[in-house]
Amino acid sequence: MILPVIMAGGSGTRLWPLSRGNYPKQFLALGDSQQTMLQATLTRLADIEHAPAMLICNEEHRFIAAEQVRQINAQHSGIFLEPVGRNTAPAIALAALKAVETGDDPLLLVLAADHVIDDDVAFTESVKQAAEFAEQGKMVTFGIVANKPETGYGYIKRGQAATGSNNGYVVDQFVEKPDEKTAKEYVKSGDYYWNSGMFLFKASRYLDELKKHRPDIYAACDNAMRVQSTDLDFIRIDKAAFEVCPDDSIDYAVMEPLCSDNSNDDVVVIPMDAGWNDVGGFSALWEVSKQDTYGNAFKGDVEAVNTTNTLVVTEDKLVATVGVDNLVIINTKDAVLVAHKDESQKVKEIVNKLKSEQRPEATLHREVYRPWGKYDSVDNGDRFQVKRITVKPGAKLSVQMHHHRAEHWIVVSGTAMVTNGEEKILLTENQSTYIPIGIVHALENPGKVDLELIEVQAGSYLGEDDIVRFEDRYGRIGK
Repeated sequence: MILPVIMAGGSGTRLWPLSRGNYPKQFLALGDSQQTMLQATLTRLADIEHAPAMLICNEEHRFIAAEQVRQINAQHSGIFLEPVGRNTAPAIALAALKAVETGDDPLLLVLAADHVIDDDVAFTESVKQAAEFAEQGKMVTFGIVANKPETGYGYIKRGQAATGSNNGYVVDQFVEKPDEKTAKEYVKSGDYYWNSGMFLFKASRYLDELKKHRPDIYAACDNAMRVQSTDLDFIRIDKAAFEVCPDDSIDYAVMEPLCSDNSNDDVVVIPMDAGWNDVGGFSALWEVSKQDTYGNAFKGDVEAVNTTNTLVVTEDKLVATVGVDNLVIINTKDAVLVAHKDESQKVKEIVNKLKSEQRPEATLHREVYRPWGKYDSVDNGDRFQVKRITVKPGAKLSVQMHHHRAEHWIVVSGTAMVTNGEEKILLTENQSTYIPIGIVHALENPGKVDLELIEVQAGSYLGEDDIVRFEDRYGRIGK
């Protein structure tokens, strides 16, 4: 049986300001897709016989991941929460250790949640071909058929045809990102594929190879898995044990060392020609987006005159362009990016600068998602802050109090059940209430439609950490 392992970590800094630390690209609907990249990854598995997927993400993204899985009615076998990021080799080790706990030994189909694949049929066929080798105990990777010299990807050099297959090859070597001249030679030869970062192998085989080549990573993951706890959909492990785990990718930790002593043809590459793109920057996003006759890709309210080869994404206002070419223009509610498309990979430098200046735009969107819904920070100033809050049907915020701020709530639509000290009141459209400083309170949506309200905070300190929780259905007390 195939067990998909969806790697949903990462921060996607090269797609700022769309992608940010608290809401990275794997949770966004990019290009022309109506689904987020995580949802598309799960949907892509429809024609593959598989067990419910296992997701791996970090603590901060857990409710976003769970909600997006719920929205498409996908089944999963758990959402692993990494206490800290330690790259792909340890993350896959956690999934493999979990998979073999019950004595099973499934094939792990390791996928990134932030890749675009246009041809699901070709993807499915490649996985089925790879499964034949993985069942034999081989370590299989997927090589993307290169259609241009790309310097941003690593490459896989194929060797002889693998025994018993018309479409698999023994891996000769993994190659680092080349310069442009070398990349052109790779593509011309036809012997090199882009390294997709997707794999298929038995859980036990991966653990054996990890123990052989990186016993320090294996030991740290094994120790971390000895202390597990479950909370709703989430699986937590021993943080202290995992923190000492070395940071390394599966390529460096396992695949390359195994390939270097590959006397048994144990590493196989399956060519995949499925319209793959890792959307690693805005040039790639422009490529995967539908373009008009002038080479423009627009999303949102855009008016253009004499504009060519330009990507414009706008969330909340009209963007007008005149006489520009080869630009990237990204408008979000709290930030605007204008970049030359050829320089857009350097957006990460802006993010680093914002982080060094401790600016919240580096990691936070104005709109922030929570397990109960979301809030949009509409306005703020000295001693006040205004938020638009959306609470999903049946959801409830934690029972809490604040030491430094009072709150005014005005219902815009829907119904609110409000706990205000000892009092419980039901509010509907155009009704309001006042929560004084130090009063225990809670907000719940008992209705069938979203609850929308305006919250006005006033006080000496308005930080999100001025919350004392007494009850919380989402397990956030003491986490």
